Amino acid sequence: MHGLAALLEFQSSRTAARTAPDGTPVLLKDQNRRRWNRMLVSRGITALGRAEAVATGAPGPYVLQAAIAACHAHAYRYEDTDWRAIAALYGLLAVRVPSPVVELNRAVAVSMVDGPEPALRIVDTLAAEPALRDYHLLPSVRGDLLQRLGRAAEARAEFERAARLTGNERERGLLLRRAAQAG
Repeated sequence: MHGLAALLEFQSSRTAARTAPDGTPVLLKDQNRRRWNRMLVSRGITALGRAEAVATGAPGPYVLQAAIAACHAHAYRYEDTDWRAIAALYGLLAVRVPSPVVELNRAVAVSMVDGPEPALRIVDTLAAEPALRDYHLLPSVRGDLLQRLGRAAEARAEFERAARLTGNERERGLLLRRAAQAG
């Protein structure tokens, strides 16, 4: 219960920074962290501490997700994010609650620790997952990794594919801009 409360507090703390005034999504790396609600972050830290204090055995999925969110909350700048801890926590979450979405998120964290190549290998293994067939974030993440590897044409195609899959007009616009920027 405390883990879920912590997760909700952390996620709510970023609400004001997740979208631009026109409703366009703002990527995590571009979010103004001064807009994160520090009171909600503090409440999340308190709830996570309570969850850890009463825990018996391995942490549950909400506690692990809250711990991941806490890593983001502790970094006042994107560059200060403890990606190694986040990758390790996603590894634990993948064991506790295996899911292609958890693996996709783990791949993002791995890319920040070990670079885009090992992360792309993880993402490519997910391409055949039926649950992710129409999930726009799979080609979006793949596009980002390809762009970081200097594979602009492939990145552009992935961002365009992601744009076709999303049902959100603002998100589609963001993905099409990323496709155009990929070259």
